[in-house]
Amino acid sequence: MKNTQKKSRIFASTGIILASLGLAYIPIPGVNQTIVVVAGTEVQEALQELETEFEKSHPNIEVELKFQGSQDMVNKYIDNKNDFKPTVLIPANGEILKELSQRYQATNNSEAFYEQPKPIAKTILVGVAWSERGKVLFPDGNFDWGRLEKAMQARQWGKVGGVGDWGSFDFVTTDPTRSNSGQLTMNLWAQSKAGISNAGVNNLNSPAIDSLFALVKRSVYQPPRSTDILLQEFITRGPNEADVATVYESIALHRWQEAGKSQGKPYQIYYLNPTVETVSTGAIVKRDVGEGEAEAGRKFLDFLAQPKQQFVFVQYGFRPVNQSVDLKSVPNSPWSQNIPGAKVTLPVKPSPPPNTQTLGEIKRLWERAN
Repeated sequence: MKNTQKKSRIFASTGIILASLGLAYIPIPGVNQTIVVVAGTEVQEALQELETEFEKSHPNIEVELKFQGSQDMVNKYIDNKNDFKPTVLIPANGEILKELSQRYQATNNSEAFYEQPKPIAKTILVGVAWSERGKVLFPDGNFDWGRLEKAMQARQWGKVGGVGDWGSFDFVTTDPTRSNSGQLTMNLWAQSKAGISNAGVNNLNSPAIDSLFALVKRSVYQPPRSTDILLQEFITRGPNEADVATVYESIALHRWQEAGKSQGKPYQIYYLNPTVETVSTGAIVKRDVGEGEAEAGRKFLDFLAQPKQQFVFVQYGFRPVNQSVDLKSVPNSPWSQNIPGAKVTLPVKPSPPPNTQTLGEIKRLWERAN
């Protein structure tokens, strides 16, 4: 009898231990999950709106949003420099995730993500300029890298056909070592400088390209770490301190009303030819993320790709990744607001983003430029 009772107690204790271990790794209905989503600032306002809707429809999942420049996101994750534990990463460009995956595998000998990353929303790189200055710099209405470079070399508007009172010519872009849009800017500019359609690592190594990177780095004082921050500063500073910039179409469309309120006039959008399509892409990381948390992250990414949520991205200036969504049918679409230069149908077919090797070379060229 005593032996039977002893065995029963042992089995009961073992069961309790196994059950407690199971709670840590097996998702159980009714148990809350918290996921930390780290995204690029270009999707910040859209995600903040969608977070509320997601938590209403998934009351057992709490979402904590963090925002970083896309390259910063990769570097901080690889170096484990965050003061929080990410569940999902959503940089501006899927190629950034390929870089992260390669670097993570090289140092950890294991996969970085639970599964294939999922596209969320897309946009392209465009130019913006205050209208009267854009008419002087781009008289035929087309963005021109060569004329932009000459203006930066001249440094003064009076030397390139502008009004003398306009003062210095000021171009702004983001830091290519921290932000995807800065990388895309320098990639397209280098392609134009070299007269090629696809800048690979070998094409980037020339005195002319070195000179271009040095010119831009000298001219752009303290480039911002992210694209949305750049455009907010562009609007606040206004003409005479910020004349031309390269940003995402999504942000240019979303913030154009702010320019009218702040400066009394909107800026003009210019479509680059060629341009690059960049797709905000979400991935569920493996490091320190259990199956239950991963499943919660999966539900969040699936939620973002559904038509209703894609409508929200369109309202913030993004082009949908869900092919069932029509830009013209979305209520309050920025494409229906007569924004100067905005086009529903792109005038040029976007190119894919540069590969990870090319992005790495662009960062290296920027770092060594002086």
